[in-house]
Amino acid sequence: MKGKTIRTIEKTLRKEEVNMEERSLRITGTDKTFFNKITSTLTRILIPTKIGINGMLISMKRNSVIKAFENYMLDNENYNKEEIEKKYDAAYEAYLSALDKYVMDSIYKKVKNNTATDFERNALSKYYEVTSLKESEYIEYKYRKQKYLVELDYQGLKIENKEKLIEKYNKFYLSKMDTLYKAILKNYSIKVADNVSNYDSSKEWIYTKIFYTLEEYIQNILSLKIETNYDENVKNMKSEYEKYESYEVGKLDTRDNIEKNMVLLGISRKLFTHSLPLIVAEQCYEKLLKDARVLVQDTKMAAKRERAYSMLINLIEDYNIKLLSTKVYWDTQKQKDEYKVFWNQYKEITKLKETNFIEYVKQKEILFIKDDMKKLKEGKTDYSKILTYYKRKLVDYGVMRPIRNSFCSKGRYVKIKEVA
Repeated sequence: MKGKTIRTIEKTLRKEEVNMEERSLRITGTDKTFFNKITSTLTRILIPTKIGINGMLISMKRNSVIKAFENYMLDNENYNKEEIEKKYDAAYEAYLSALDKYVMDSIYKKVKNNTATDFERNALSKYYEVTSLKESEYIEYKYRKQKYLVELDYQGLKIENKEKLIEKYNKFYLSKMDTLYKAILKNYSIKVADNVSNYDSSKEWIYTKIFYTLEEYIQNILSLKIETNYDENVKNMKSEYEKYESYEVGKLDTRDNIEKNMVLLGISRKLFTHSLPLIVAEQCYEKLLKDARVLVQDTKMAAKRERAYSMLINLIEDYNIKLLSTKVYWDTQKQKDEYKVFWNQYKEITKLKETNFIEYVKQKEILFIKDDMKKLKEGKTDYSKILTYYKRKLVDYGVMRPIRNSFCSKGRYVKIKEVA
């Protein structure tokens, strides 16, 4: 009986072996990409593992850099400040290295295997955008890559809703972003200041980068500082930030963009006085004034031209109040003396603001028009159209009188023969 049972078991096992062989043959024979599928499946299993490992590493390095930053910010005489700074720098470098590894090991492979989220695809796209600067603009690349990596981690924390960690991380994040944005703007300032005598059209792209960087800072950093009550100085800038916010709604035309950039420059005079010094800010204002004048003289519709003109007058006032009035060093003593006369006239006119607002607006416009006409006549650019427009304004205000052609010819004209 026992022998029969054993034989029955053996037969059953042989049948199972045959069935397994047949199944194996069928699978291999019908699907030539069998091993590719196994590889793909293993990759999908390993990628989350790598993300987990990288995530743990980033978390450790993030905690280390936060702790090192807190120690660095402590005002304690018992600590060796130089030693603490070295530790903070080392922790920061290790943190950046972990983030860089995460992008290349995890995000890159997820995008390659088509398992990435929109956030990860955008992150990799931005990474390549930043690294493309390495060969041509190394200094900008160096700071923008740091900014990108720190920003990437911060966005990741926001997506995961780690509120307590974000609260702890914010001080390091805002401080580091301030440093990086200042370094980026300083690099642009050096490029602009190579030729400070006149507005140089070849620098158009640098001016665009400056305005873009300022807007990026105000959108991402200043807004966060206001939201978190980062410091007392920022509270005073809330009204200016709200003015900027008004340009974020709807499609902007040329006039709107000039006004928005004017607001950005105004804010920069409080935030970036060293990284975007007066000599560079002055050239940025000159660029906006050039754009505004061209817009006024090229606009055909009367209503749109009036709005462009109103914007130009506001820009001239902003330029004088926020920049020229604080200027200490002038190219010549004559320029300084002439501006002093202009500024004293402006201060006298502002006294009318409380008593007779309409007269104040009129006198202010007359002052600005006369001053701008003088500058345009001295320049090389052809501003004949806007000069004509200015003269019409002065006629309307009763400051100038139109000269009429009163010459009248009478009688007959006879050709005189030349005497040989």
